[in-house]
Amino acid sequence: MDIQFNKNEDFNKLELSDLKRKLQKVYLGGGEKRIAKLHAKGKLTARERIEYLLDDDKDSIEIGAFVGDGMYEEHGGCPSGGVVVKMGYVRGKQCIVVANDATVKAGAWFPITGKKNLRAQEIAMENKLPIIYLVDSAGVYLPMQDEIFPDKEHFGRIFRNNAIMSSMGITQIAAVMGSCVAGGAYLPIMSDEALIVNKTGSIFLAGSYLVKAAIGESIDNETLGGATTHCEVSGVTDYKAEDDKDALDTIKNIMDKIGDYDKAGFNRVESKEPAKNQDEIFGILPKSRADQYNMIEIIERLVDNSEFEQYKEDYGKTILCGYARIDGWAVGIVANQRKVVKNAKKEMQFGGVIYSDSADKATRFIANCNQKKIPLVFLHDVTGFMVGSKSEHGGIIKDGAKMVNAVSNSVVPKFSVVIGNSYGAGNYAMCGKAYDPRLIFAWPSARLAVMGGAQAAKVLLQIETASMKARGEEISPEKEQEILKTIQAKYDNQTTPYYAAARLWTDGVINPLDTRKWISMGIEAANHSPIEKKFNLGVIQV
Repeated sequence: MDIQFNKNEDFNKLELSDLKRKLQKVYLGGGEKRIAKLHAKGKLTARERIEYLLDDDKDSIEIGAFVGDGMYEEHGGCPSGGVVVKMGYVRGKQCIVVANDATVKAGAWFPITGKKNLRAQEIAMENKLPIIYLVDSAGVYLPMQDEIFPDKEHFGRIFRNNAIMSSMGITQIAAVMGSCVAGGAYLPIMSDEALIVNKTGSIFLAGSYLVKAAIGESIDNETLGGATTHCEVSGVTDYKAEDDKDALDTIKNIMDKIGDYDKAGFNRVESKEPAKNQDEIFGILPKSRADQYNMIEIIERLVDNSEFEQYKEDYGKTILCGYARIDGWAVGIVANQRKVVKNAKKEMQFGGVIYSDSADKATRFIANCNQKKIPLVFLHDVTGFMVGSKSEHGGIIKDGAKMVNAVSNSVVPKFSVVIGNSYGAGNYAMCGKAYDPRLIFAWPSARLAVMGGAQAAKVLLQIETASMKARGEEISPEKEQEILKTIQAKYDNQTTPYYAAARLWTDGVINPLDTRKWISMGIEAANHSPIEKKFNLGVIQV
């Protein structure tokens, strides 16, 4: 190992330690004091409920752990968006679990909470996975009701999705383990089966105070909408549980009886670990996002037996395409090559940039994977498409559009891993969030933006200084540098993987060594949903 490998390894492992520290903070939700108050009521936290529910001997992944990170500070923050979402297994059945975190504003819904719940439902719908709701929420966070209540992608979309999933035959189970009020009361009742925990669970359109104000009736919340009322009088709920664990045990028993599913038929054989040491990823990945490295070395530490069959190996070298297996699943990999390489004309090509020949190769490969029913995995480290007169005259826009078209119309499941840069139209061509990857997640080394920080800061500096000069202000070189540093610091913060994950542009920031697990569980989930559409590129400029 050379000295640069050791420097890279030290840097990337420090980044990983930072990720783990951030996650430990997130896992505390609203904080230790609020957790203690919850326990004093005989209730488990959202994460404790999920941990008890999911099978111990099976993997699980958390979707959106960093959602809300750094947002809503003026309202006290919203760790994990006030809701915990995991993909895991209950009695061997793969499923999605959604649990309100009552330690965060009593489980109230912020705008990002709605977005995260909709993402959980989207994953369930596109993969036809059972979804379990563990409800403990005070409803819409009223100070921000205008940003969560009325629009298409707001709170009401949840119940529309409940109805759509029911018509699709997707199992939905809801357990009311705390408050369930106002419009939120529809969620458990629009599920297939609803449980309620005695004394701690309650469902009503309006609580006792509002009932008193609205119609003058005096009644306590338990009589109005507690477990006894809804299991013995209204018939709204199907099962009464004595405590959280009793409710979760009932869900396990229900899940245990669900029949098998129709499979998409993606190819899988016995899994093999990579032949090359996965831990070496930390030494291969450079400290600087501008430095070169060989993406093949990363791929060989992610795929079974380190075997990667390259497609058009000597053509379009700034994108690597090829077949491999991940945890036994056959996959087609599309990855940006970060090395400076020579093309067929012996011309130098910059690593991480998509050229016309690379886009053409990727388009053909994506079509092949759709023809063969092979899931696609995109490994991002891209600064964009090549610019300049030579590229423009050569039709880079046309070739880039072909690749975007192929990604858009692909019918096999797609998975995106943001390893390094994911800038501009390169993000789109490599199946960014706008292109419906089944899962998209990032390593701590990731950066997502319309362009790199240095370039963007210089453009923004020109705009800022021109505006100041137009107002008659003098700009010294020192002042210009000060402005540049301020702009770049703000821009760089907005390109971090945590900023992206907070806003659900990705499903999470993960340890690189968990990449195989995320992709494998994602493909297994996708295997629940047979492909019904045919791959068709539509009209493209040839």
